[in-house]
Amino acid sequence: MNDPERRHALGHFLRKRRESLTPYDVGLPSGVRRRTPGLRREEVAQLANVGTSWYIWLEQGRDVQPSAQVLESVALALRLTPNERRHLFLLARQSLPPQSSPPEEKVGSVLRQVLDDLEPTPAYVLGRRWDFLSWNQAADEVFFISRPAPPHDRNMIWRIFTDPEARTCFRDWEQIAKAVIAEFHIALTRYAGNASFEALFEDLKRASSEFCRLWPLYEAPRSLGGHKRMDHPTLGFLEFQHVTLQAPDDPDVRVMIYTPTADTRAKLEKRLETISLSSERAGLVRIP
Repeated sequence: MNDPERRHALGHFLRKRRESLTPYDVGLPSGVRRRTPGLRREEVAQLANVGTSWYIWLEQGRDVQPSAQVLESVALALRLTPNERRHLFLLARQSLPPQSSPPEEKVGSVLRQVLDDLEPTPAYVLGRRWDFLSWNQAADEVFFISRPAPPHDRNMIWRIFTDPEARTCFRDWEQIAKAVIAEFHIALTRYAGNASFEALFEDLKRASSEFCRLWPLYEAPRSLGGHKRMDHPTLGFLEFQHVTLQAPDDPDVRVMIYTPTADTRAKLEKRLETISLSSERAGLVRIP
């Protein structure tokens, strides 16, 4: 078949599979009465951690050329059998990768440079399990990312529910916690049976009564972006506009950027300048 026919067949296959699933099948709440059978396109996009418009284009047969990693995410979201997964990759003209545990997550040098160039704007990279993969100095000063938080030192969800300062710093902590839980519901569904996810989930249940209280109240995922206000223990009142960006070649990697207001930016610039001067003085002392 030619390319238009192939893309049409791919869209038809995805649509039929989506319509055969129910919210219950994928661990989502049924919500209000549905006008169409199966899952909504928006729900599949959320489960696959891809853009809704992008997924709609894929079903419409547009020439979006998905990568193998994105196709794998869609296959997980739609609960494809091995044969259905193979069919998906053939229709997309992608080589079928072996099924295995999720690959090790890494942040490339280009993205690391982007984080540094954003200073004094706090920015960090999150992986599939909400682990901090990389961050800049401003983000560390605001969120204490490098501070130990055993047994999940670099996990954002763990810090939100077990770090007392997180509970008092964020003025909208409850809203943030509910949004994170909604996303974590989807992540657990996508990676069902993954030992790392299950261990984090069990540890959260044991360590946080707030997590146990909010977990059954699961709501539809909402944006974690928008206006953020913090009462920081050392920097005082901080205010940001928060946006989340998705890495184009990996739907599980997100870049979180906190654009500061003018007053907050001034505080961060002063703090980073102080750190830089201290480092320079320390370096001078070490010179023989």
